Amino acid sequence: MKTNRFRAQWLATTALLATAALPADLQTAQSFERPVRRMVSGHYLLYLPETYGQGRRQRWPLVLFLHGAGERGSDLELVKKHGPPKLVAAGQQFPFILVSPQCPANQWWTPEVLSALLDEVVGKYAVDKNRIYVTGLSMGGFGTWALAAQQPDRLAAIAPICGGGDPRTAPRLKDLPVWAFHGAQDTTVPPAQSQALVDALRAAGGHVRFTLYDDAAHDAWTRTYADPKFFEWLLQQQRRPRHWYDWLLPGKKRPPSTERSGS
Repeated sequence: MKTNRFRAQWLATTALLATAALPADLQTAQSFERPVRRMVSGHYLLYLPETYGQGRRQRWPLVLFLHGAGERGSDLELVKKHGPPKLVAAGQQFPFILVSPQCPANQWWTPEVLSALLDEVVGKYAVDKNRIYVTGLSMGGFGTWALAAQQPDRLAAIAPICGGGDPRTAPRLKDLPVWAFHGAQDTTVPPAQSQALVDALRAAGGHVRFTLYDDAAHDAWTRTYADPKFFEWLLQQQRRPRHWYDWLLPGKKRPPSTERSGS
């Protein structure tokens, strides 16, 4: 019995000494977040209103249009295939500055590049910084949601068409006027993509309208951009400056607004 007890004590002592001999792990888990600056470039179509420049102090609304995947490349003529650039090419005039960039082939819209483009345009032209709008179709709809999620305080309103994004970004967008559009028969980008974001925005108390075209497939943009009421709504929106005390005010949930439209 004494032998067994001695052996147990010896083993315990040996284990303790072995543990004490191990070096202490002085590592601690950390994380970092730093801005990364890089040179970006691109090409875009620019439309200026007919009376632009006549008033020295006049500032103009700015609409940023993002095309779909089919118009990517290095030929700016492709950008005129759909949306506001197509309307301008056909002779329509608008009371705002229209900027229509082209996404390079095999790439996607990124908030970093689009933000740099806005910086460029705002710095060169007479832009009303409280009236900057973003709209886009398909891939451009995704780009619209993404840019708004990153810079919601910079924009006055967005109008994504047959797009989608991350519903988890809804709390960032709850103070930004949104009018989303989708075709109920869309099999390229299912309408559930827009619906998920609309539902998340409504849950967050956001200001969102949703038009679902019952008879439309992927092309939900032709009738949207052909409707003067769309541009009237867009230009009525103005960016509301944020104040330090906003967080003290209780959020107001707005009633759902889903509009179904046929042909």
